[in-house]
Amino acid sequence: MSVFKKKLARMRRYSKSRNNFKRLQSIRLVVHRTSRNMYAQVISVDNFVIVSASTLEKNIRSKLLYTGNKVSSTLVGKEIAIRALKKGIKNVSFDRSGFKYHGRIKELADSARKHGLRF
Repeated sequence: MSVFKKKLARMRRYSKSRNNFKRLQSIRLVVHRTSRNMYAQVISVDNFVIVSASTLEKNIRSKLLYTGNKVSSTLVGKEIAIRALKKGIKNVSFDRSGFKYHGRIKELADSARKHGLRF
């Protein structure tokens, strides 16, 4: 499968889920991944970022040898959950941005659940 077809499939998947999130008017935990980094943001109904965490931050990066693996995803999930709970956010909708739910995406979600977020 070419890169272009993969991207189109991901765009199709995330457009369906984003329409559902708009209809439900829910706070989202948005996850994005690249080959080297993981990013997570809690976004309000009005599309404002409430809290964020990524492997680019010094406190997360200093604990890792490599930022593109499952260990880094677990740390980002823990950090985003702690920050969201400090802001009083417990319930979110998990927006995986069209990425398949396995590997690093699954690790981030499991870690966020383990540390108090519900979705």
